[in-house]
Formats: sequence, C-alpha cells, structure tokens
Amino acid sequence: MPELRKIDSDDDGVRLDRWFKRHYPGLTHARLEKLLRKGEVRLDGKRAKSADRLSTGQTLRLPPQVIHDKVEVRPKSAPVQSTRKLEDMILYMDKHLFVLNKPSGLATQGGSGLKEHVDGMLDQITFEKNTRPKLVHRLDRDTSGVLLVARTAQSAAGLSRALAERNASKIYWALVKGVPKEKQGIIKGALAKDGVRGKDERMEISESEDAKFALTEYAVMEQAGQEFSWIAARPITGRTHQIRVHLASLGTPIIGDFKYGGVESRGKGAVADKLHLHARSLDIARPDGGRLQVTAALPPHMAKSWALLGFDPNDARDPFVRRKR
Repeated sequence: MPELRKIDSDDDGVRLDRWFKRHYPGLTHARLEKLLRKGEVRLDGKRAKSADRLSTGQTLRLPPQVIHDKVEVRPKSAPVQSTRKLEDMILYMDKHLFVLNKPSGLATQGGSGLKEHVDGMLDQITFEKNTRPKLVHRLDRDTSGVLLVARTAQSAAGLSRALAERNASKIYWALVKGVPKEKQGIIKGALAKDGVRGKDERMEISESEDAKFALTEYAVMEQAGQEFSWIAARPITGRTHQIRVHLASLGTPIIGDFKYGGVESRGKGAVADKLHLHARSLDIARPDGGRLQVTAALPPHMAKSWALLGFDPNDARDPFVRRKR
C-alpha cells in the first residue's frame, strides 16, 4: 500500500528530489525519475516533478517500491572526530539558525589532509531538529569570528539570498603593519588566481578577463605610532582572500599573513606571528523578517595584541554606518 507523508517545516522550500535524497538516500535519481514519469509519486494528489518545491503541510504519496524495496544504501562516512565542541562556539541560536564564533586554526570545510573542520562537526548541534545544519558561508582557516549556520533548508536559502543580494554587512577587524596613507577609503581591485599551480591558492589584483570585481571599505580605528594600525574592513563583494589582498595592496599587510605580506607581516615582541584577521560583526536580513545583528569577541592571540597596544577590544564604533543599507 502507498504511504502518505506530511511535509514538515524543516523541509519547507526543498526540491522534491532533494527531499528524497534526504529521507531515502538509497533511492537513486534514475529510479526516482522513473517513478515520477509513471505518476507513482504524487504531491497533494497531483503528479509530481523533481523540481517541485515542497511546502509545509503538503501531502506526499509514496509508492510501495520506495517504502519496502531493499535498496543498497551506501554507508555514511564516519563523523569527524574532534576534541572541540561546536556548542561551546555558539554566540546565538534560534529555530532558524546558529551563529558561531569560529576559532583561528579551525577550517570551515574539509580539504586535502584536513581531518577537523566545522562542516564535519555539524552533527554535534542538530539538537531537536531531524535535519543536519548547513553552512551559509565560509571563513579562511586562520580567520576567526562570526560564522552563520542554517538549521533548515528554508533558512539556508533565505540567508544565502541576503548575502547574494548584499542585504548584509560584515565587518572585520585586522591588525596591520604600518598605517595607510588615507585613514578611510574604498579599495577597488579585481581579483584573480595568480596563475601559479600548486596546493597553496593565491590571489592577486589583476586586469585579466578572468578577474572578478572586488570592493572593500576600510577605516583606521587606532594606530600604535607608525608601526601598527587597527583597521576595520567591510567587504562589499565576497571574493577569496579579498581583505587580505586589498590591505596588502595599500602597503599595510595583515600581521601573520605571510602569504600576502611576506616578512613584512611578521609580528614584533609579544605580538604573535598568527593571522590577525577576525570577522567581528554581522548585520543581515533574517529569513523570517527583521534583522540579525551579532558580534564576536576577539580570539586569544588578537586580544593579547590589543592589550599590548592599548586598543579597546570592546569598542562598539561602526565607521561604516552611513554607507549601510
């Protein structure tokens, strides 16, 4: 006998084929398409298609083949083993999303040789939901700070749309070597890969056809003589390594960023040779209306540098407030 399934709120907005992949991972795409062509899968009594978007409360009719057939299911990969707990990184949570304060040194996603990363640890924070959380954006491994994680497919789509439409403002704090000539400004420089093949991806300002437009606002918050300055940076676009390349282009590389600053980015004294770049705050349109505003405390090595240089780690100034949407 067929089975009727009600679509719950966690699956609102999900494509039909992705719903089956989520709930019946052993059902191949080809097999699903055959069932759809024969009209054996119905949505609210009507023939369904792979691309149909599901809504909360709709009724999905599942044929006996889906429910009872023994289809070989590939074993799930073992969860990432980690001594870290994502729960300890949560700054904010509700039924739609999490905001994490990602530590420096923890990768956002997996890669060659990486055994520990946020994406592989998301099963730690499913809590009462029956769906796995999903990353909305990423931070470089050595960049700390605000990281958004959606708890439902609908939230992931809404937050991703807000980022794509630039209905969000992300502010980063950086400690750089030297002081920019202009204390506040906009850096315009299209970015492209530098063309050197290898594992260590590197970007550069370029006028090539492959270069992607990139725009960063910046403001000097404080300075320690002419040796160091604390910069707030607001990326208008979201290109790989954008802030790092743009600040280096001013002759003020980020401390600890040896990829783009070379020896000039070396710390001094008790200022550590670790990347001093932190996603400090986020203001973004919420998927359920209104706005989400959140701030992340500095990581230990940056907090130590701020104390050494006499900077205020709790400074709440926003030098870009007039330019925001």
